[in-house]
Amino acid sequence: MGEGTGDEHVSVLVDEVVGHLQPTPGRIYVDGTLGLGGHAQRILEATAPDGRVIGFDWDEEAIAVARRRLASFGDRLRIVRANYADLVAGLAGEGVMAVHGLVLDLGVSSLQLDRAGRGFSFQADAPLDMRMDLRLRETAAQLIARLSAEELADLFYNFGEERQSRRIAARLVEARKSQPVTTTRQLAEIVARAIPRRFHPPKMHVATRVFQALRIAVNRELNNLVKVLAEAPTVLVPGARMCVLTFHSLEDRIVKQAFAGSRDYKVVTRKPVLPGRQEVLVNPRARSAKLRVAERV
Repeated sequence: MGEGTGDEHVSVLVDEVVGHLQPTPGRIYVDGTLGLGGHAQRILEATAPDGRVIGFDWDEEAIAVARRRLASFGDRLRIVRANYADLVAGLAGEGVMAVHGLVLDLGVSSLQLDRAGRGFSFQADAPLDMRMDLRLRETAAQLIARLSAEELADLFYNFGEERQSRRIAARLVEARKSQPVTTTRQLAEIVARAIPRRFHPPKMHVATRVFQALRIAVNRELNNLVKVLAEAPTVLVPGARMCVLTFHSLEDRIVKQAFAGSRDYKVVTRKPVLPGRQEVLVNPRARSAKLRVAERV
């Protein structure tokens, strides 16, 4: 998360990630969320002259930027257009059966947040899409049109931890009777009207949790995370480290429990590593980041 648009790039906790990953020349590492290439670049630099990185991403736009940004590393970088949940199959397709480290940065990049047409943000009016991979079948607008009031309320509560979920869902269902909810502005305004002013959070937009919940649902983010945490040990060599950056409590809880509850992992960071004050000042989107690290045993 916190990655800039175009070739501008600000990766989160990059020194801490590379420090814990301990990349070494001659070995193979996976950046499961390549994004614009910030973490991958540092790993490639640290593993010169012959270390390799296999980058996974399912956002075609981000891949194009990363490919251009990292072109100087040549064939030391291979890019797989797939979600990190397909880690094992993706590596097999590259002829790789074992790797020496894995990084996952679960944040939404600034490329996605700042490009209005993707529909991830309420900052500008745009089609309510939210698909990180345009090959996915269902958009956020279609999800809103399809689900019942009860299903929407459960979605907002479970994936967004939104306490006003039932009130919002009821207002959405009422609104869509007269007009389909298809834009970010429509959704943000409906949420703002549904929640009494006294319940509006003071430090973030009132629709933030609803947008988060829809994005998670559209992209099946939590299911994908559970899958990769379960399958990663099959390709990580003993001693290989897995570094996971999360940006909200649902993700962090899943990672914490997976690391602590599996015989395949030894927890390296008993408490999550947090960004320092200076990093948050430079990159405000880093403020909610948490890094957890485990080692394959």
